[in-house]
Amino acid sequence: MGVSGETRAARAASEEPKSLLADVDGAMCPARLVLEHVTSRWAVLILIALRERSYRFSELRRRVGGVSEKMLTQTLQTLERDGFVHRDAKPVIPPRVDYSLTELGEEAARQVWELARWTDARVPAVQEARVRYDEARRETVAGSSQ
Repeated sequence: MGVSGETRAARAASEEPKSLLADVDGAMCPARLVLEHVTSRWAVLILIALRERSYRFSELRRRVGGVSEKMLTQTLQTLERDGFVHRDAKPVIPPRVDYSLTELGEEAARQVWELARWTDARVPAVQEARVRYDEARRETVAGSSQ
């Protein structure tokens, strides 16, 4: 007999460190803000790109793809402020700025890389779930309109 979703969730929750669960649930928790920064749409892609090597701003923008100059600037500043990214401005003409991961950034990048790999591997399962969901919704709507 299978384990219900509620039972699985309860078991998984009991296996997690209590302090983490209690902290990230709080609206004012500092860990929650860091989690939001690291897992934002652009931060994940920036951290993964910087795992390869350091990049200049324009190179990083091309590497990430689809990010506006404004969003790249804001995300890099947030990641730098949080200690994940190092900004190296060289006093040359024209100015040269390189971005790389700090030790903390390398650790965070490894974690989001693993999540990205898992996500890529599970896309077929997600697509199947979406099809089942959409079919069930259509049946519900069709049944209620009769």
